[in-house]
Amino acid sequence: MREAGFHVCEILNILVSSSVPGVSTFELDQIAKQELDKRNLKSPFIGYHGYPSYLCTSINDAIVHGIPHKKVLLREGDILSLDFGVIYKGYVADSARTIPIGRISDLADRLIKTTEVSLQKAIECCTVGGRIWDIGKVVSSFAESYGYSIVRDFVGHGIGRKMHELPQVPNYFSQESSLRMKKGLVIAIEPMVNVGGPGVRLLKDGWTAKTMDGSLSAHFEDTIAITENGPWVLTKN
Repeated sequence: MREAGFHVCEILNILVSSSVPGVSTFELDQIAKQELDKRNLKSPFIGYHGYPSYLCTSINDAIVHGIPHKKVLLREGDILSLDFGVIYKGYVADSARTIPIGRISDLADRLIKTTEVSLQKAIECCTVGGRIWDIGKVVSSFAESYGYSIVRDFVGHGIGRKMHELPQVPNYFSQESSLRMKKGLVIAIEPMVNVGGPGVRLLKDGWTAKTMDGSLSAHFEDTIAITENGPWVLTKN
């Protein structure tokens, strides 16, 4: 899974550097495909319950699962969530980043930074004996202290031979998430934070989830292994 995570990180770096004004999200998806082919890797995204692409590209008020399209061009001032995964020797790694396209507003910049820090704080909770609900407590308390809201319709997840495994990993406190973290558990933590309310609306494509009120949303994700020496982020170089 560490090897899978290394490839995810490397390819995301390429996608980030390619995300400039005027580029279509379809072009980014093609770059992802080319990198997968070059490395002889498989995608856990394309074909997953009918999902049509190798990459999720969610812009501005899109929270997650945005489908790349030739007609969707990146514009100066946008914020873009890139969500990507690979399968390597039967194991999956998954990661997401929200990035600025050119110069962005202070509002958007603060949202991105807060969401990223909330993930970092959540990762620090990933110790043997801790509970899954500790992750949600940290993410929600940090993001909400800045006036943001936490998306509740989507959560993080266990990951391994499949992209989505148990346990679910909410970004808010849930009494159902009392499972203690054990050595060897691998989870994908993915805060989704909105400037406005937490409400979600699903577009007619059946995939793209947007904020109900049209406010900006940011999304970060890493694949984390629980070890005796603390959390090991598998999707970082």
